[in-house]
Amino acid sequence: MRAPLIFTTATALLLAPLAALPQAPAAAAPAPPGGAEARGVALAAERAARTPVVFGRCPDEEGLPRSLECGTVRVPLDYAAPDGKQIDLTVSRVRAAGPARERQGALVFNPGGPGASGMLFPLVGIFPEWKRLGSVYDLVGYAPRGVGRSAPLSCRDPREKPDGTWQAPEHPTEEQKAERIAVAKAYARGCAERSGERLRHVTSLNNARDLEVLRAGLGERKLTFMGASYGTYFGALYATLFPSHVRRMVFDSAVDPTPSRVWYGNNLAQSAAFEERWADFRRWIASHDAVYGMGSDGAQVLAGYRRAREKLAAEPAGGRVGPAQLQAVMLRAGYYEDYWPSHAGALAAYLKGDPQPLVNLATPLEEGAAEAENARAVYTAVECNDAPWPTRWETWDRDHTRLARRAPFETWENAWLNLPCAYWKEPRQSPLDVRVRPGELPGTLILAGERDAATPYAGALELRRRLPGASLVTERGAGTHGLAGGPNACVNQHVEAYLIDGKLPGRSTDCAARPAPEPESQDASSPAGDEADGNGGRALRPALPRAAGTRPAAR
Repeated sequence: MRAPLIFTTATALLLAPLAALPQAPAAAAPAPPGGAEARGVALAAERAARTPVVFGRCPDEEGLPRSLECGTVRVPLDYAAPDGKQIDLTVSRVRAAGPARERQGALVFNPGGPGASGMLFPLVGIFPEWKRLGSVYDLVGYAPRGVGRSAPLSCRDPREKPDGTWQAPEHPTEEQKAERIAVAKAYARGCAERSGERLRHVTSLNNARDLEVLRAGLGERKLTFMGASYGTYFGALYATLFPSHVRRMVFDSAVDPTPSRVWYGNNLAQSAAFEERWADFRRWIASHDAVYGMGSDGAQVLAGYRRAREKLAAEPAGGRVGPAQLQAVMLRAGYYEDYWPSHAGALAAYLKGDPQPLVNLATPLEEGAAEAENARAVYTAVECNDAPWPTRWETWDRDHTRLARRAPFETWENAWLNLPCAYWKEPRQSPLDVRVRPGELPGTLILAGERDAATPYAGALELRRRLPGASLVTERGAGTHGLAGGPNACVNQHVEAYLIDGKLPGRSTDCAARPAPEPESQDASSPAGDEADGNGGRALRPALPRAAGTRPAAR
């Protein structure tokens, strides 16, 4: 799936407190029988239970409130060798603010990616929407293996500037394909050279195993977990490996866990879905022609977008924002409808002669380059390690040429991002078959937008089929990626009832779509958006990674 880094507003759940049953002291839950890795998980969890996470002041994070505590949990680099090399994963927490008798334990959150960090997640507790949730749960975030300070990966020098000359053609020539093949091979080599022995151990299965060790290190008998996008995939792996250790799980914008679709098939499905979402965005722009002046139908808006591509190909805006960066900005709008006004405004302003709003959206801050490269490196490692990929270029060429005929917007750019997996030298895993027996797993909650492009809706249906007792809440006619805590009160009510009261809706429940966003004034004196970092960061909320499947901000 398209990975790191998209940042957005802190999600907000409207939750009510409920007295929780007292929890017994944590114990290392046994891993499933069979295999050195299973025994390694059991041993690591036992150690973590004996030496729980010690939280203190967060290092080197100036300006963060003292309520945010940080610590580490130690996990084996290789679960088949649990007494071998160990790595420390960074963990963050804000304690439950309410009375101890009402505490329900820790709510652990993963924002997706692969490659996104949840270290800032606990800060959502300072906002009104999270007050009641934060009163009964410790809010816990963490940086998965390879991310941030958690034994970080790197595949190239993060000081390299984004390539503003790449044209991002919808139908590349043979010469352009050869250029991207060379780039992909170099990136795969760079991963091996810069990350060494750690590289092969950055996998979804190890992320699930790490989650089990984190549970023990937090002193929790059972895990309460919310995963967004890619976080739903290794959350589902955890549910398959450790079903008796699950208390409650929310799968927000679910990845299709079918082994044969991980990850090559899922990426093709994602590219097809983005074509439909791109059309939704263009129709919305056309419906506000009086504001944006790009035409009164989607075809006219598309023509304007292509004019902008041609202009940027001739002269990159700000010297570095070319067609590839324009495409990335428009792709980001495909994830979140609340980006539509600012992103449409930037495109309209550029066509009218003002490139600055587009430059603001497309150009990441220099100090964010290392984070963006780290996120892309982890994304690449996880996806390439997790499953077999086609190793013959002819297969990639055939499949993407065919798909691009009907879905040109995203198909080839998605292919180039994932192409290092064709030249990957590390061992490939066989994906675990996500599946539990009836009654083996407590009821779980799945959230899905019907028109979500990053994690197409079919994935939510498949995950529900594989997890008996799961309830699916669908936001009909909407495509925003990541639903929990958004503006849809119906969705939030179901999340609230589940996480606080343990109540699930029926097997399938619908919520009407949230209202479409309103356009922003095109007054030249007003900014085109508050995302000048190029990562979609919002000024009024902590910058939280929203979910998997998003392209790295720096390419």
